[in-house]
Amino acid sequence: MERMATDLAARFSGYFSEQTIYRYVFESYTALRRTAKVTTHLVSLTHHFATDRLTALAQSEGVLMSDVPEVLFVCVHNAGRSQMAAALLDHHAQGRVHVRSAGSTPADEVNPAVREVMAEIGLDLSKEFPKPLTDDVVRAADVVISMGCGDACPVYPGKRYLDWDLTDPAGKSPEEIRPIRDDIDNRVRALLTELTAPTATR
Repeated sequence: MERMATDLAARFSGYFSEQTIYRYVFESYTALRRTAKVTTHLVSLTHHFATDRLTALAQSEGVLMSDVPEVLFVCVHNAGRSQMAAALLDHHAQGRVHVRSAGSTPADEVNPAVREVMAEIGLDLSKEFPKPLTDDVVRAADVVISMGCGDACPVYPGKRYLDWDLTDPAGKSPEEIRPIRDDIDNRVRALLTELTAPTATR
């Protein structure tokens, strides 16, 4: 963990103090450890999560600029709907949009049935993991799309908030999840068209 913090301090040198880097690393580790069922890869997941949070913080504070729209998908457990939406938008956007996802009460793993139906269309979620909703990723987003998480997501001026009314895939079979996946895919494609239209502005 100390080595990770040192590495990230070098990477974000000039953006944040070492104290901020260390705090984000250990906060990220603690947040993921709270829900982790298996801790084998917890350090590498912490590195990924802390890096993404620090990037989001730099973007929200205007010290690191993004030249593409930033979209955040939020659901309760970040184990189904928001994971599918993030993977689908990232796949279709091909770099034209940057995507994050999070959960107001993250689960310990992505729903296996969700992984299965996404694999059917060539999208691998085996390396994805539920991430806690943090203030920095909301502040960095241009568009925040909630999926049944109520008022858990903080609201900031100047951002676009959407609420997608989608069935929760928790406890459902692959056969029951496929229509949810396809519904999300249609919504994501429409959102991408809108975000990448010539007249669209961040």
